[in-house]
Amino acid sequence: MGIPGVDRELKKILKANMDEVGARRRAREAFKNIQLGIDHILFKTPCDGIKMEESYEKNSKGLEIFCKSWLPSASKPKAAVFYCHGYGDTCSFFFEGIARKLASSGYAVFAMDYPGFGLSEGLHCYIHSFDGLVDDVIEHYSKIKENPEFHSLPSFLFGQSMGGAVALKIHLKQPKAWDGAILVAPMCKIADDMVPPKFLTHILIGLANVLPKHKLVPNKDLAEAAFRDLKKREQTAYNVVAYKDKPRLKSAVEMLKTTEEIEQRLKEVSLPIFILHGEADTVTDPSVSKALYENASCSDKKLQLYKDAYHALLEGEPDEIITQVFGDIISWLDEHSLTHNQSSS
Repeated sequence: MGIPGVDRELKKILKANMDEVGARRRAREAFKNIQLGIDHILFKTPCDGIKMEESYEKNSKGLEIFCKSWLPSASKPKAAVFYCHGYGDTCSFFFEGIARKLASSGYAVFAMDYPGFGLSEGLHCYIHSFDGLVDDVIEHYSKIKENPEFHSLPSFLFGQSMGGAVALKIHLKQPKAWDGAILVAPMCKIADDMVPPKFLTHILIGLANVLPKHKLVPNKDLAEAAFRDLKKREQTAYNVVAYKDKPRLKSAVEMLKTTEEIEQRLKEVSLPIFILHGEADTVTDPSVSKALYENASCSDKKLQLYKDAYHALLEGEPDEIITQVFGDIISWLDEHSLTHNQSSS
């Protein structure tokens, strides 16, 4: 998919091999202002009154991790929201608009790109171990939570798609550490249409042991499957550091194993949860969001299904649906932040 109004020099940057992080960072730097200028509802939230910082931090494995924060500058935050992004994605494009909206509603927002994703070091979109990836996220977010500035704030996980699986795995590893989770179209199960036939899946699992980094898994056009609004679907071309190739064998196997594990452990989910899912989602299975809602052991749980909506509820729907979804998320956060702050005062 081409990007309108982009000159030859910028197109050359996009044609570079994005497997290594240097090319991804150069692409983001070149397109940063173009991205923020596109005609999308997410980029219409003014950033006045929001203090934004981005940095690269070395983790315990020696990898440089891209991280960003958005804080309300005029008042103490109501709570801290920790974001887990989706497959192939980054926190530096569409989430920029989502974070601004949350920060302008009074929330401290923290995000990172997983190793190998977006602007963080590592082979592009290669998941050697999903558990290892979750540990990397826990390591980074635990440091932020220990900061005296944020230590007393209620803390919420916010996972989209594969990030929903990351958020659930974080909770399963840290059952008492979080005050709640918002799960937008969580990857508790990949929809059958997105998974290769069973016989092919068995072959691919075997091959993953031999060729883990190879891009061999057949896949459908994710933007087409995820974005209902056609104009917004075209705008995914501006997400220049997103991974748009065939999934790597090991990454695909790790995601399948993770969804199978989560499906078996739904009853262990014990924190307050708000699950949001489009009824017409063909990427992650809404029926498993219903199963999560029914089986989770917590009493404080809410499931909101959106009629006719696709996978990308906050990025790819008509403006009125995006506005409704934001309203639902902020109402839930306001209610749960208030409850926490009242009980701890």
